[in-house]
Amino acid sequence: MKKKIGISYTETNFQNYWNWFTPEDLGGELELLELSFEKNNRDDIEKCDGFVLTGGIDVLPAIYGGAEAYPYRPDEFLPERDEFERLIYNYSQEAKIPVLAICRGMQYINIMEGGKVFEDNGEKLNRLHKKGTEDKVHEVIVNTHSLLYAVTGEKRGLVNSAHHQAVRPDKLGNNLMVSAYADTEDPIIEGLEFKDKTGKAFMIGLQWHPERMKEKESNPFSQKIKEEFVKEVKKHTR
Repeated sequence: MKKKIGISYTETNFQNYWNWFTPEDLGGELELLELSFEKNNRDDIEKCDGFVLTGGIDVLPAIYGGAEAYPYRPDEFLPERDEFERLIYNYSQEAKIPVLAICRGMQYINIMEGGKVFEDNGEKLNRLHKKGTEDKVHEVIVNTHSLLYAVTGEKRGLVNSAHHQAVRPDKLGNNLMVSAYADTEDPIIEGLEFKDKTGKAFMIGLQWHPERMKEKESNPFSQKIKEEFVKEVKKHTR
């Protein structure tokens, strides 16, 4: 039986995440499984050996005690998605299953671990990070004592950017550490992972979008991270 990577459904650009995993990545050992809050296919969560928590709409502010009104607030939130992805994350931690969390996914892990996000980064930072007609591009600085550095082998590099929220450095979640910052005048947290990894499965959170980076096949901040995640999924045993 093939091992399964569960990808949480997002209302924005879901196909990019799906297509990121090529037939060569999956080989004869792995297959993809859509985990959808719309289908509410909860039973499929326990079939997975790895999870990708995707980007998308802001997390409901009430979950982390955030403001109800703020710039670029969505017209409607998706509390059903928030709850469904909470189930995914909780199961991943109980069963020690690898997780790759992207953009909203990383922010939500911080929230689920008791942390908070900035409801909006403000216009100055939005000019550098919020998506316009296409993704912004900027440099990141990597913590050399992190799993992210061990995986990429890079102290800095270029990534894309398309977000108006960010993890609050003064409100990091339980047992989380920063693995990368944006190399900008006002640095934004770009990577999270577990501080104490004892008894924990692989988990890397990224503020950027590796699944749609330009030249993603040659950029270690996409390709090497994906390769390591796939390797960890293959290693998972039930």
